[in-house]
Amino acid sequence: MSADAVRPCRIVSTGSYRPAPVDAGEVAERLGVTREWVLSRTGVESRCVAGPDESVTSMATRAARKALAAAELPADAVDVVLVATSSNLQLCPAVAPQVAAALGLQVAAFDLSIACAGFCYALHVARSLIGAGGCDTILVIGSDRMLDMIDPDDPVTAPLFADGAGAVVLRATEGESGVGPVVWGSCGQRSAALEVRPHPLELEIAARVHPRLHMDGLAVTRWACATVPAAVREILAAGGIGWDDVAAFIPHQANWKMIRRVVRALDVPDTVVVADDGRSTGNTSAASVPLALDRLVTSGSVPRGRWAVLVGYGAGLAYAGQAVRLP
Repeated sequence: MSADAVRPCRIVSTGSYRPAPVDAGEVAERLGVTREWVLSRTGVESRCVAGPDESVTSMATRAARKALAAAELPADAVDVVLVATSSNLQLCPAVAPQVAAALGLQVAAFDLSIACAGFCYALHVARSLIGAGGCDTILVIGSDRMLDMIDPDDPVTAPLFADGAGAVVLRATEGESGVGPVVWGSCGQRSAALEVRPHPLELEIAARVHPRLHMDGLAVTRWACATVPAAVREILAAGGIGWDDVAAFIPHQANWKMIRRVVRALDVPDTVVVADDGRSTGNTSAASVPLALDRLVTSGSVPRGRWAVLVGYGAGLAYAGQAVRLP
């Protein structure tokens, strides 16, 4: 291989782990609003809520096992484990080495903390590692327990966020690459619109309680609706494809109202399936895109081998996306 050669790769399988869903009516009752009020603002009909034994690590591991099983690969075929997460309350150690250990591996493993854009960032890192020739097979996982950071009485975040994990197996291949160039960026000047803040208690008490997610929903929506359509157009151009080549559009499942605005701005044709996993799962941050991808693949809703456009966006404010061949 020449020094400037880049090995192609493709997603060969997907996997997911969803905790038990809880109907939107439950959070509506707690907030003193109607279920219809929640649906009109978020489109989330139910959210997946993790139990005490469903940690960020255990959910990531379960999703990874399913992805490996779907690929018919043993765990020892994996060279690297990447986990995108922003809800690991134990800052050290990282989640990825623990997932690797649970799979019986002693390989390179590390986390990326870029919130809702994290999976697409991790997918590009994995593509780059394979392209450089350093490894052949990488597990790319998004896993988050967002409800650990949500104030259950906050009408902005409580009806929206959820827990879960999604994974893909990325492998070196021959011929055309099945993962297109990344389009990514950030707007740190607006990062206060979506951030985790220390709990407003005395420091010695705050050390024993979880931080809380604060979101300026209007600011995030305005930024996303101005940024994401332009990013998606760049993704299509970078991959040398048009909507006629695309079978599915899989945006971060922020909320259904925002997704519909982005779809209208892009004039996505009716022939393209738009992922709506968030309506039954909720906003799972870094797990959102791989969960939506897995649902479309395993349900048979999209033809295998066609292109799908992925895009994640959120806290940072950061975004990333690429076109991928459906496994």
